[in-house]
Amino acid sequence: MATKTKTRKNSKQAKSAITVVRIPGLQGKGLIRLGKESRLELRDRLQMPRVMFGRVVNFSERTIAKVETEAEQVEKLRRPYNEVYRLCEALSEVVDPDALGGWFKTPNEAFDGLKPIEVIERGEIDRLWEMVYRLRSGMPG
Repeated sequence: MATKTKTRKNSKQAKSAITVVRIPGLQGKGLIRLGKESRLELRDRLQMPRVMFGRVVNFSERTIAKVETEAEQVEKLRRPYNEVYRLCEALSEVVDPDALGGWFKTPNEAFDGLKPIEVIERGEIDRLWEMVYRLRSGMPG
């Protein structure tokens, strides 16, 4: 695993080391470590607690915790994580990336009032991809 270190100033202006640990097979940066806390990059970007992120990638909070603390069980997580990562990258082209975490939790008329996270849980992520396609192409909804 390749590791990069950056620094970030916290509210007291003291510097803390941010370490990025690449995880082979996972899209993006992998794990982001700030002090003793580790988060998957995508969970960090979406600002989701483990339990909610687990709903998005269809894994238990415990599995997410194990991956984040020990970088284990990554193979199981690879496919759903990478699909949601790619979806978020595509959505970021048409939606403010900082709003994506909230967007997943907000009921949406385009999905019959379901939250996007509920659409994913129903196994209908293709509906989200269709929305991305329509937004990119300018097709009416």
